[in-house]
Order: sequence, then structure tokens, then C-alpha cells
Amino acid sequence: MRLTLHTDYALRLLTYLALKPDEIATISEVAESYSISRNHLTKVAHELGRAGFVETLRGRGGGLRLARAAGKIGIGDVVRAMEEDFCIVECFAAETDRCRIGPACRLKRVLKQALDAWLAVLDDTTLADLVERPQPLRRLLALAG
Repeated sequence: MRLTLHTDYALRLLTYLALKPDEIATISEVAESYSISRNHLTKVAHELGRAGFVETLRGRGGGLRLARAAGKIGIGDVVRAMEEDFCIVECFAAETDRCRIGPACRLKRVLKQALDAWLAVLDDTTLADLVERPQPLRRLLALAG
């Protein structure tokens, strides 16, 4: 399974915000810290806001902050909200399934089990788990404190 860049940026943005729980961050500072596209990050932030993970504050002194505590943000929920689908092979979606061996194939079941197991691990992880040891992350992102 490979996450889209959109989801990758979403997880990076949330991690950054979790490292600054009492502060507001701007798109520019997050983009600069990770050396990633500001434009793409803006779209990601908008979607995270619509999904209820991030609160966006407009105007002078505006920016972003987590909409709820990091321990209340499940990584599985974020990935599901950001990814378009989980059709890792064509037979996962009826409209694209053209596989001739479908009726006898056991691979689909195995891949579904693997996907479910992968999502289960993400469901057992919160944003707080990702920043449990904040100092190395803060140092790498050049955050004070």
C-alpha cells in the first residue's frame, strides 16, 4: 500500500501542529520546515479543516491548529479521510474489475486481509502516539523548545 502525497502531507502537517499544541502555525512555516510545496499544503490544510482535524484561523495572526487533542485524532481516520480509495487492485472495485480469474482467485481475499490488518494498525495509533517523544522531531524541524 502506498499513500498519496496528499495523505503524506496531511500526516506531516498534523504532526507539526501536534508538536506545537498551544501555538498557531502558518502554512508557510510548515512548508518551509518540511521543504514541501506551500500550494499543495494549502489544499491539504483546507481538506483537513473540512474533515474536522484542523481549525483554520483567518486574518492577522491567523493560521492553523489542531481542532482537537492529538490523542483524539486517529491515524486511521486521517488516512481514510484523505485517500480517495483503497482499491489496491482492479478487482476491489466492481466497475473496474475485468480480471478473468476472479471467480477462482484467492489473491483478492488475501489482499483484503492485508489491507484490513494495515488499517487496523493505523486505527490503533493516534497523533499523540506519533509525537510521544517530541524532542527529536522538534530538533529536526528546527522548532524551539
